[in-house]
Amino acid sequence: MSSPASSSYDAVVIGSGPNGLAAAITIARAGRRVLILEAKDTIGGGMRSAELTLPGFVHDVCSAIHPLGATSPFFRALPLKEHGLEFVHPDAPLAHPLDDGRVAVLERSLDSTAAGLGEDGEAYRSLMAPLARDPEPLFDELLAPFHIPKHPFRMAGFGLRAMRSCVGLANAKFKGDLARALFAGNAAHSILPLEKPLTAAVGLILMLSGHAFGWPVAHGGTGSIAAALDGYFKSLGGEVRTNHPVNAMSDLPPARAYLFDVSPRNLARIAGDQLPSGFARKLERYRHGPAAFKLDWALSQPIPWKNRACLRASTVHIGGTIEQIAESERACWTATPSDRPFVLVGQQSLFDPTRASEGKQTGWAYCHVPNGYGGDMTDAIERQVERFAPGFRDTILARHATGPAAFEAYNPNYIGGDIIGGVQDAMQLFTRPTVRLNPYTTPNPSIYICSASTPPGAGVHGMCGYHAARSALKRALR
Repeated sequence: MSSPASSSYDAVVIGSGPNGLAAAITIARAGRRVLILEAKDTIGGGMRSAELTLPGFVHDVCSAIHPLGATSPFFRALPLKEHGLEFVHPDAPLAHPLDDGRVAVLERSLDSTAAGLGEDGEAYRSLMAPLARDPEPLFDELLAPFHIPKHPFRMAGFGLRAMRSCVGLANAKFKGDLARALFAGNAAHSILPLEKPLTAAVGLILMLSGHAFGWPVAHGGTGSIAAALDGYFKSLGGEVRTNHPVNAMSDLPPARAYLFDVSPRNLARIAGDQLPSGFARKLERYRHGPAAFKLDWALSQPIPWKNRACLRASTVHIGGTIEQIAESERACWTATPSDRPFVLVGQQSLFDPTRASEGKQTGWAYCHVPNGYGGDMTDAIERQVERFAPGFRDTILARHATGPAAFEAYNPNYIGGDIIGGVQDAMQLFTRPTVRLNPYTTPNPSIYICSASTPPGAGVHGMCGYHAARSALKRALR
């Protein structure tokens, strides 16, 4: 294990996920000296790619499709293309098939999407069109901590729709199965029961992102996002040290500020003796929700979807109707997941041929399961894909499974396999990780938290790290 230099830094960032890298870049851009410490032998957190099945097949270990990466005001402001990042856009961001052969397609064009939704086309247009006009200022507001909005009328228009449950808004707005299913699949990214308030917000954000910015894949694998961020950070004079786990504050070199891209519980474990005991206990009580069970496949050919429109999209939502998806998302909050789970499928190699051997394809899919679940969802996931793509199992050359325990072993911040940094319900969305006016600060003026357990939450967007770094620059690094 390498040791940090004896000289002090302005800031030390613990963890090199998207938010750790974003925090480090933000502080380095302000002319400060910054060190990143990473426990693994490579940087990236949830932004890594690897040959998980067979040689020549590149799979995304965690995050795979990047609607919020394309949306992020922080990423859009960086010269990441100069450091090798290329986002590849599919024909359509998303497809959602139903059992009768119909498919809802989220197109970049709002009008084209509406045209494919039949009787609900005009209702979809009326829901999304006010949000889709000049979306950048709206995303600037949405990807920030709780604040007085700069665009109050835009935010009010969004909030009136977003505060509702997915089921409530979908049933109020739409008459048919297609539009309701499309909305439910997007809202299910919240990993909450779809009857809960605010689940509509997640569906709206992801659909709007598809229209405004797309749902791209990263050329060469998600690891290329980490590589580009790393390259830019080093061009600013930043330092990175891998193979350096941090288990206590004594493992850290002298610095004016420490920014932790870790879960609240891990912050309490590492820095608890430097924090008031009451605050540390609040961190330990932070709530983590359901987990993920993921499969990666090496495939002999593209997935043989019944409706070939699914081949136009990088992401396919599998789960049927809104009622079936809602049942699955309720079940993952119990002890036993659904035997017909909602499955998110990624088919990156259709649009990025660097991912697979010539003539072959990769597949990436996961479903939601109870936190810490020890069962095997392989058969359930593959049955769901086969439901909409008969003969799918005949295309599998090799598979790799990652359950909740393996996710936590891979990244200790994924407590019990929770890959989104904690429950994002109405109680915790605005209080993550604890109730504070500035959610990135702690009672210790030199310690900050910048992980997905802070606003705006999960996703490869870097905004948690950006906002935490801005807090440190105003407080500890003035």
